Amino acid sequence: MISALYALVAIGFTLIFGVGGVLNLAHGATLTIGAFTAYYATSAMGLGIWLGTLAALVVAGLFSAVLYLGMIRWVQDEPIMVMILTLVASIAIEQYFVVTVGTQPKAIPSLLPGQLTVAGLTVQTNQALTFVLSWLLIGGLLLAVNYTQTGKAILATSMSTKGAALVGIESDRMYLYTWLLAGALAGIAGVFLGSYRTASYTMGRGPLVLSFSIVVLGGIGSIRGSVLGAYLIGFLEVFVVSYVDSSLSGLASLVVLVVVLLVKPEGLFGRELAEA
Repeated sequence: MISALYALVAIGFTLIFGVGGVLNLAHGATLTIGAFTAYYATSAMGLGIWLGTLAALVVAGLFSAVLYLGMIRWVQDEPIMVMILTLVASIAIEQYFVVTVGTQPKAIPSLLPGQLTVAGLTVQTNQALTFVLSWLLIGGLLLAVNYTQTGKAILATSMSTKGAALVGIESDRMYLYTWLLAGALAGIAGVFLGSYRTASYTMGRGPLVLSFSIVVLGGIGSIRGSVLGAYLIGFLEVFVVSYVDSSLSGLASLVVLVVVLLVKPEGLFGRELAEA
């Protein structure tokens, strides 16, 4: 079930690269913002977890949009500068939560408490719900990208900004939509992850590394590649933790990353956005 969550995070990461051609190293920190927004909403403001999730979606999406408009937009033609700025933003966000919340993990209420039995296996209802919701969001995103006017404009921008401009598409607006969408997805993923684990200032690091491995494996810029990559990486992570050594969690994905970069750097599906 965790693979669906990985896919949700990785798709936002690959959308920004596929359309804008830049790596957003603050994507994991955006996930953290989403988780702590839900934490504040439920613990300090007394709101329900569903309103907290909605707040996380809005706040994380707006943060990502402001990050793009305030910094990335001006240097988006300089990939190294984008990586440095998003890394600095990520560190600043982590330090903000260290100062304001502390280093101890915080609990986020479950979206749906209880347990259920599926095929003889007992699972937390919350995990099953986040699995279903993750897939609904992924499916909705695929439909939006392929069948709405804005989605098609994003695809056109990913193929060629000059070509898109010739048919009247404003590339800057498409980049903004992409960052906004990726941030909202990361915010929701942060709530999902925090609801069946905990929220902490470092919680975005692991998903960011996994996202990088997933999108490289699936093909940078490919949504379907990210989904397949998430399930392959997720299966590998569970296998290593369950049957090899739990302390090696995270290492397997890095090994996959290195192997793919050496053997098949274009990944399984290449740049789907550029080919659609």
